[in-house]
Amino acid sequence: MSVSDREVSLKQADECISRLREKVQAGLRQLNAFCTVDGKLDSVLLDRHQLSCYELAFCSAELAASEAVCRYARDAGGLDSFAVDTALAFTAEALDSVLKRLLGRAGDLGFEYGELVSLYGDSALGEFRAAYGSSEFLAAVGAKVTERGSTHLPSLLNDEKEMVRDMFARFGTDVVAPLAEKIHREDLDIPDEILSAAAELGCFGISIPERFGGLQPDDHDDSLGMIVVTEELSKASLGGAGSLITRPEIAAKALLQGGTQAQQETWLPQIASGEKLCAIAITEPNFGSDVASLGLRATPIEGGWVLNGSKTWCTFAGKARILVAMARTESDPSLGHKGLSMFIVEKPAASGHEFRHQQSEGGVISGKAIATIGYRGMHSYDVFFEDYFVPADCLIGEEKGRGKGFYFTMAGFAGGRIQTAARATGVMQAAFEKALSYSRERKVFGSPVGDYQLTQVKLGRMISTLVASRQFSYEVARMMDQGAGQMEASLVKLFSCRAAEWVTREAMQIHGGMGYAEESAVSRYFVDARVLSIFEGAEETLALKVIARNLVGSATA
Repeated sequence: MSVSDREVSLKQADECISRLREKVQAGLRQLNAFCTVDGKLDSVLLDRHQLSCYELAFCSAELAASEAVCRYARDAGGLDSFAVDTALAFTAEALDSVLKRLLGRAGDLGFEYGELVSLYGDSALGEFRAAYGSSEFLAAVGAKVTERGSTHLPSLLNDEKEMVRDMFARFGTDVVAPLAEKIHREDLDIPDEILSAAAELGCFGISIPERFGGLQPDDHDDSLGMIVVTEELSKASLGGAGSLITRPEIAAKALLQGGTQAQQETWLPQIASGEKLCAIAITEPNFGSDVASLGLRATPIEGGWVLNGSKTWCTFAGKARILVAMARTESDPSLGHKGLSMFIVEKPAASGHEFRHQQSEGGVISGKAIATIGYRGMHSYDVFFEDYFVPADCLIGEEKGRGKGFYFTMAGFAGGRIQTAARATGVMQAAFEKALSYSRERKVFGSPVGDYQLTQVKLGRMISTLVASRQFSYEVARMMDQGAGQMEASLVKLFSCRAAEWVTREAMQIHGGMGYAEESAVSRYFVDARVLSIFEGAEETLALKVIARNLVGSATA
């Protein structure tokens, strides 16, 4: 494909994306009209359209991913034309997906059925989908990556970011990957040899400013650097390394947003150095993602607070010496999320699947690991607080921070979401590399698996999805570093986590029976990927309560 042909094709892609975005926007406006009362969006009415909201959220995410990968292809195409091939293949598939989602909800969204059906016959859309969504083109993409034997494409990262990537890639290959299978199969704690080496590299200080001993510049955020590192750690092992940055990042954002200077100077250096590993205690058994309804109670006493209640899915709570816990400090239940505050809760580090610590005053904190099918190594715990004392200076923001815990948490959620998208990309990368290698080596009916059209189509779709996920997350990271991108962080998380489930499934399928064997790494990637759409904001909550609510609310005529 010549340079001029690439430019024409990418322009066609833009036009097709724009055409479907207009339809998605029309659907959002319809929902706005259905659900607005006296100029305000009515939550009860919006909940009557949950399926339409859910589908439109995915439509928006898929179109945003298409736009991002096409922008990348324009910049990278001159260096490697294969970048354009992957962008065109992904966009053709995404357009098909969006069309089907809209068609399925035509009546609910007030569309004339024939109006959406006619889009299948639209000349521009039809020509583009026929050219780049055909089995011939998809198989050609798969055949090309098989022939190359590598997924390498221009990253368009600067030299500094490439150096960081290389450093953590070596760490992942040399230190994490050799231990990954043992950690998973035996459900072990992350071993100290990983944790100490990660600390030496500055892993825990990625999101902490240099003035507090971290790696982030003092004068600006570096979300892009964070996700580059996260990708490499997750590629080596999601449970053994991929989430090591997440909890320090959320804790750091809360402290930087609301902590006193003394709190920042005390806690951030200890977190950055890895001296005190941390966990986040937000979710509760009866409330899940409904943060505003949390019930862990913090009662003021002389010199501090006592905590009573429980948390669940508190990842890394055993090894952690710091829990950043959200608790209700205000007795008036009508305050909702405005009655929540955040605490730095200290405890001894503990190995294994259970822990219990009793304070000299009699308070107790205990935890038990939740058995999971994947994401082993970090361990997620049910944690119980019984009259557990926390000093007054461990309330983030101290008295000025009372009732503001919800907002301090939100400061870290966007970073957590984009970081989860990067984790998804890392797991996809690992799975694709295994699938590509196996397809070149394994022979069936006398030929390598990778020589068959269906396998080539699978590989073509997988590499295109992987490139789209990576470039979408890079683009959002750059936006966040400029103070924007909050909504896009939710979109990329929604898209990439679902994509990781599919890519790891296809990688497993290419392996056939060996993919189902526990001795095969792709079986680990598959069960690990399944958690991505659940944590850091469950897919349904993210789609309905964050993305759709925001998009519908802003979709006025």
